[in-house]
Amino acid sequence: MVERMPIRIGTRGSKLARVQAEEVINRLKAAHTALAGPEALAVQIIRTTGDQVLDRPLAELGGKGLFTKEIETALLAKEIDLAVHSMKDVPTWLPDGLVIAGCLPREDPRDAFISRRYGSFAGLPKGGVLATSSLRRQAQVLNRRSDLRIVPMRGNVGTRLRKLGEGEADAILLAVAGLKRLNLAGHITTALEPDEFLSAAGQGAIGVECRADDDVLRTLLEPIFDAKTDRCLAAERAALAALDGSCQTPIAVLAEIAGEDALFLRAMVALPDGSLRYDVERRGQVVDAETLGKDAGEELRSRAGPAFFAKLGG
Repeated sequence: MVERMPIRIGTRGSKLARVQAEEVINRLKAAHTALAGPEALAVQIIRTTGDQVLDRPLAELGGKGLFTKEIETALLAKEIDLAVHSMKDVPTWLPDGLVIAGCLPREDPRDAFISRRYGSFAGLPKGGVLATSSLRRQAQVLNRRSDLRIVPMRGNVGTRLRKLGEGEADAILLAVAGLKRLNLAGHITTALEPDEFLSAAGQGAIGVECRADDDVLRTLLEPIFDAKTDRCLAAERAALAALDGSCQTPIAVLAEIAGEDALFLRAMVALPDGSLRYDVERRGQVVDAETLGKDAGEELRSRAGPAFFAKLGG
């Protein structure tokens, strides 16, 4: 058992981030009776660049590490002992000395279509306004419906739902997982199936990051992790690595376990205006998760070609 108490858990300050940190805490307490006391685990709120700058799209801020950099700096400085992240926010490459120790069981990875006026994405009228801060979502929307108008919308889940209610857009897209964790699933008009909208790599998964040399804490964390989620995330992040993906590149990747040992991966890359899109699929064994993801990413990069990525600045 860890001798240092409390174990300090770093996280962002949004309600969703705090709920996710609480889930990690509850699982740790359930796995280790020695951590059940009120002073065994402590949450430390850390403001990230992505939380502080809300008047510009994420892509304009650089795209990588916007919601993790300050937390990882605190982790390396030993100001905290572990960090809780939404895995879709975690860059493909971590700072030296840090590792994602594992992930909790994944929540629903789909995107949610939310509207006060229309019952489905297809039901949006020509010229309808859809709000999103995600280039991935924007590209897929415009690829299917170039007649719609995309407007940026930043802020936490509650803020976006309020702005929708105030009429700033006809519809918004949010992650089903976040809405469920906040007990706001009742706002979902319809969940979009992966065949319609492919989710971001890591969407719906909570990851725990720690120092690579902290063997005691890594052992302590092992019982709360889900092996299937870890394998799916390994495939998805391998595809991202092959594509050198960031928030400036509209990329979607989703891996799912089919049966006991089969993995099905879908990935796509597109231009932000949706005018060009490439898709690939891979099926194979769970043990080959990284290879399948890397192969899918490399095929997408090859098929799209240098000119495509030059348009994206990558």
